[in-house]
Amino acid sequence: MRKSNDKVNHSEKKSEDGVLDLIHTIMHQYRSQQFQVLRDGAHDITQMEYKVLSYFGHHPGATQSDLSRHSGRDKAQLARLIKGLRDRGLLTGEADETDRRNTRLSLSETGLLTQRTLQQQAKRLNAKAVQDMKADEQRELMTLLQRLKSNLDA
Repeated sequence: MRKSNDKVNHSEKKSEDGVLDLIHTIMHQYRSQQFQVLRDGAHDITQMEYKVLSYFGHHPGATQSDLSRHSGRDKAQLARLIKGLRDRGLLTGEADETDRRNTRLSLSETGLLTQRTLQQQAKRLNAKAVQDMKADEQRELMTLLQRLKSNLDA
């Protein structure tokens, strides 16, 4: 594993300044490794496409508007992503029975297999991140991170 020699960004800081900087660094490293798996994999999926597939995997029959509310992303950007995923046979759509203007989206069989494969790769990366942590250490870390989130939500 590479060791960071970034002395500029990790110099003498107050602990409250360093906590979120470290979380940011960890997430950057995680996303970079996740992107590498997606880029080098057999599925030719971008990170945002993976997020869209995951959303519809967890919310079959949801609409583009549902995804927009959930993700905070621009509807036009999502429309392009969804069109691309439908064109590649990863998503299917059916008109909403109560409002024909809406399309209910779900993973196709190919989309489901792709999403499951990518989900397994993500689980392996998650396991790598905590591989030398005991279960009680993981629970403690989750508790502390949840407290940080609650502080920011307040």
